[in-house]
Amino acid sequence: MQSPPPAASSTPPPAKGLQLYWLPPPEPWHVAIRGAADADDAVAWKTLVQVANTRLDFIETIRLDRAVRRRFPGPPPGLASSRTARLALLGSSTLDHLLPGLRVGALRRGIWLDTYSGGYGQYLQELLGADSALHRFKPATVLFCFDEEHLFGTDMLLDARDAADLVDAAARKIENLWRLVREHFDCPVIQQTILPHGVPVFGNNEHQVPGSPRRLAQALNQRLREMAPHNGADILSIDDRLLMDGIGAWHDPALWHRAKQEISPAASHFYGDLVGRLLAARLGHSAKCLVLDLDNTLWGGVIGDDGLEGIKLGQGNALGEAYVAFQRYARNLSKRGIILAVCSKNDEANALSPFRRHPEMVLREADIACLVANWDDKATNLREISRRLSIGLEHMVFADDNPFERNLVRSALPMVAVPELPEDPAFYAQCIADAGYFEGIYLTADDMDRGQQYQQNQKRESLKASLNASAGNLDDYLASLQMELLWAPFDEMGLQRVTQLINKTNQFNLTTRRFTENEVRAAMEDAATITLQLRLLDRFGDNGIIGVIIARPVADRAAAIDTWLMSCRVLGRGVESATLNLLVEQARERGFQRLLGEYLPSEKNKMVEQHYPKLGFAGLDDSECGTTWKLELANFRTLDTFITTKKSHLITGSL
Repeated sequence: MQSPPPAASSTPPPAKGLQLYWLPPPEPWHVAIRGAADADDAVAWKTLVQVANTRLDFIETIRLDRAVRRRFPGPPPGLASSRTARLALLGSSTLDHLLPGLRVGALRRGIWLDTYSGGYGQYLQELLGADSALHRFKPATVLFCFDEEHLFGTDMLLDARDAADLVDAAARKIENLWRLVREHFDCPVIQQTILPHGVPVFGNNEHQVPGSPRRLAQALNQRLREMAPHNGADILSIDDRLLMDGIGAWHDPALWHRAKQEISPAASHFYGDLVGRLLAARLGHSAKCLVLDLDNTLWGGVIGDDGLEGIKLGQGNALGEAYVAFQRYARNLSKRGIILAVCSKNDEANALSPFRRHPEMVLREADIACLVANWDDKATNLREISRRLSIGLEHMVFADDNPFERNLVRSALPMVAVPELPEDPAFYAQCIADAGYFEGIYLTADDMDRGQQYQQNQKRESLKASLNASAGNLDDYLASLQMELLWAPFDEMGLQRVTQLINKTNQFNLTTRRFTENEVRAAMEDAATITLQLRLLDRFGDNGIIGVIIARPVADRAAAIDTWLMSCRVLGRGVESATLNLLVEQARERGFQRLLGEYLPSEKNKMVEQHYPKLGFAGLDDSECGTTWKLELANFRTLDTFITTKKSHLITGSL
């Protein structure tokens, strides 16, 4: 039985400032850092990541960064390429003081970050100079941050047309810088919004002065948000944080005048965490699933003891309304593509009754992709949820009001994110939002359908269990699914989704190569390259985009499979065979005589180590880097599947 629900607070909790309050308080971590200095590489890296995932302030962040750089002056041996990044910071103010926070913000997500800080106001010279230090650094991401004085000057404008022209000029300047980054480095851009620290001149009706510093900053920030999606840029919304934290938390006028530090050093650790979220999202490391406890997390009280009528939930009760608000937040996450699951110490019937019968429940049974309610420990049940949903534990966030359960999961499953929920449920949603676990880059149609896709997958598994699908009747089960594989070459409509899959799929991914959107577009526009995006339908619904293939021409009339990745949700249905049938057909149409496959092992893709030999490829070469395989098309015979294949231009879309 859990502890009784907290009473609703009559006042909000004390101001948190820029604390990373969703993380557990740091223990005596200096001992851990000293231990990491002498431990082997794997243990040392794990220890330092765990230290980063505690509630450090900006001074502690600097100390941790120094310890990490001493222990790992370069990427830790064996760290996957998707866990390393190179970030250049360019702007119009002093920036070096932000670097420790940036590196620890990445470390918190298991990423080793190499950083470069451009000279004061020298961003254009460094971009244009082919022999500059920036070009020698070869960034994989460029972060721009400009102050309003640099972009607009210091004189206030009273004419609306002059103010609009000034904003237009600043927007064109920034867009041109984004273009230069694409041309020279072909890498993503992060654009910090303009920090509106100009002092108001007209008070509450500042909007009536079109050229006031605050109005100009607001207008340009809106333009940046409109421009970014069309230019491959991600927005770092510092102006949004100011609405929550106040300008004083982020900007110190004294330091601005003395050292041109626009972002206060006291905010550098929080700034670095915001950037770390964007880097992780680009590398495919954002969380995918919110796992929810029930008693005193989704409602007040204990359903098994208090009954349906006794739990606190709904209007007319401050505590009940707080739980409703948290459920609304969870449902909104689901609508944008985050999977919802339940992990509860409860009898299953009791756990399900509010979802099915309580009139004030916002979340319903259909919103939950996987529900595990029993009396096993929660670490065991989280592993079971991971297995059922075919997602890694590192992509899960576990929300539980009980400190004991939180600490147990942190200890047993350190890869699972566990927010330190406040005592008052009124602040649950804000806590998870502030933590940034579910940081997104762009929203696609498949993201919107993801929750439904996982729910449909549970129905497929139920059907499979009901048929007791053994070797004798697995064929009956697969035939009953009535599967159809839709395919198309890459196109503009699906470009974002294809790029997203390439950069976040880890398990069923033969090479785990990562590509920018421009690189994917180049493959799409190369007539000699085979590109395939695959969508699977069955009797239960649409599985969404489940596969991506890129095969490039090489010598001896061969096509080398550069990328072959698939969703783990569809494994065991013969999709691999159907995909190879399609790939062979496309290769023959282009005059290729053989396919070459490559397996490059990573920390997560061992499941596809035997992918090519299982499909009939012959081994060519083994090395420390991986294995290569060959399939002669003249000898290939179509593989049997229960899947029909159909070309369709209606593969995917983006919102």
